[in-house]
Amino acid sequence: MARIFDPLEIGDYGHIYNRGNRKMIVFPDVSDKWHYLKILRYFNDENSSADLFRRIERQPGFDPSHPFEFQWPKDWSPQSPLVKILSYYIADKHIHLFLKEIRKGGISEFMKKSTNGLAGYINLKYNEVGRLFQGSYKRKRVGSETYLEYLDVYIQVFNAMERYKGGIRKAIKEFGRAFKYALEDPFSSLGESFGKRNLGIIDRDILAQEFPTLSDYEKFAREAILLRGAREILKENKLIM
Repeated sequence: MARIFDPLEIGDYGHIYNRGNRKMIVFPDVSDKWHYLKILRYFNDENSSADLFRRIERQPGFDPSHPFEFQWPKDWSPQSPLVKILSYYIADKHIHLFLKEIRKGGISEFMKKSTNGLAGYINLKYNEVGRLFQGSYKRKRVGSETYLEYLDVYIQVFNAMERYKGGIRKAIKEFGRAFKYALEDPFSSLGESFGKRNLGIIDRDILAQEFPTLSDYEKFAREAILLRGAREILKENKLIM
């Protein structure tokens, strides 16, 4: 049966998440996560993504010893995004995306392109067949500005802190160190959100106004995780699993 979503209008925000089929690992190797970052970068475009990575490799000056370049080729048409990606987190077994609908059906089209692209890559690389994720992706419409802020912290800070040595409980006790750990996690968008990396993937949209500096954001993240229980609030309102 097809999954029925709440309709998203242009300007709406959504939390998109999914986990590996039968809760198995989606990204067996760190290079697979880097490839998915490239998918987020290049597949967010209204033009076809067919043969995209081969086209990148044919670019003048392409250096295979630096496979994680994220420049938009100069001789391509300007990027015409399907969605705005406000933040993301890529774990071994699941993904979280915070997206904004900027054209009718943009999120659905982007998820179809990116999911098919990743499945094709993983299946070919590891000689596998079948679907990669556990059914259709989950999508939750986020209607409150407060929830937007909480969700953003949950995606790019809380998820990263769960991988902190000692887990989330230790991270809460050592919040400053754990926040720095999240900032340096290449598969959390936190570093890109505040100029530590420039992959060309995210657009902070309204959150850039809410949190103009890293210190502003760290203060809010501390309050959201330690004092207000952002994860519990989001679960109560069915915005996360």
